[in-house]
Amino acid sequence: MTLSEVYSTKVNDGHLNWDEAQVAAIAELDRILIALNQPAKKGWFAKTPTPPKGLYLWGGVGRGKSMVMDMFADAAPATRRVHFHAFMQEVHTGMGEARKKGVEDALQPVADRIADGLKCLAFDEMQITDITDAMIVGRLFEALMDRGVVIVATSNRVPDDLYKDGLNRALFVPFIELLKSQMVVHELASKTDYRQDRLSGRKVYFSPLGQEAKKAMDELWLDLAGGAGTSLVFEVKKRQVKIPEFRNGVGRASFQDLCGAALGAADYLAVTEGLRVLMLDDIPILGPHNNNEAKRFVTLIDTVYEARIQFIASADAMPEELYPKGAGSFEFERTASRLREMQAESWTAD
Repeated sequence: MTLSEVYSTKVNDGHLNWDEAQVAAIAELDRILIALNQPAKKGWFAKTPTPPKGLYLWGGVGRGKSMVMDMFADAAPATRRVHFHAFMQEVHTGMGEARKKGVEDALQPVADRIADGLKCLAFDEMQITDITDAMIVGRLFEALMDRGVVIVATSNRVPDDLYKDGLNRALFVPFIELLKSQMVVHELASKTDYRQDRLSGRKVYFSPLGQEAKKAMDELWLDLAGGAGTSLVFEVKKRQVKIPEFRNGVGRASFQDLCGAALGAADYLAVTEGLRVLMLDDIPILGPHNNNEAKRFVTLIDTVYEARIQFIASADAMPEELYPKGAGSFEFERTASRLREMQAESWTAD
């Protein structure tokens, strides 16, 4: 079946609502899927078929980019789907190993290994925020395309806005031109934010802690993420910030994961730039006994608030009761107010 046929079946079964913008995006993915499924010609004079142009699919949060990417990745042969941040971490590690072996151009063996047996590389949530990534990604994409790998990527940004205002951005511009010439740039311009619709009228803060709160968090995870997640690690100034579960722009971690470790504003900024929804489990009662963790939690909430991403949490008390006494209780009132605001139905991840 083509992806268009799969989509129509899901609509007829009541699993999806018909969306013309999603249908148009699926047509582009079908173009690639049909080409990837063409059998290789055999014989002495058979030519290797020219790979189809890739796809850069961009659009607002919650429009269905990850959903149509899921459909494509499940159907496409020899295709690997990976989150862009995780992929770049893999590339940096591989290049480091190649340099230790004295390889002059450390990118080439990494590209060889990635391309081995691969027809298509599907990136989710492509964005460039790091100068090191910006200097590597152009050569990497070119190397993979030279090896016949088709690249499909989703992003919240139009190509010209990638690495916008970044350090030495002029050096990054040739990559943008490469992307626009070698990939079809398509906007998924749906008028509906399906992720926000799924949260409409639903609780996003669960207290007290216990089996009911955990069950509610688990149900929201499955609804928003759509399945089991994998870990995602952000590299920040040679530190690692780990999100234990990640899928489709949704990250899930515990209070201890993000506030129990020695993290700061730069770390939380990387997290909020890489996620569209943050689910935080097991926020305890705060006070002088865990003052350092409380300070980090305040910084985390400030960062989430400024980034305007969706925040879902389970906690041992309601926001106004999380920090009942101690030197920091007065200062925590602003954090409690922000936690309340982020529970409102009007809160959006614009």
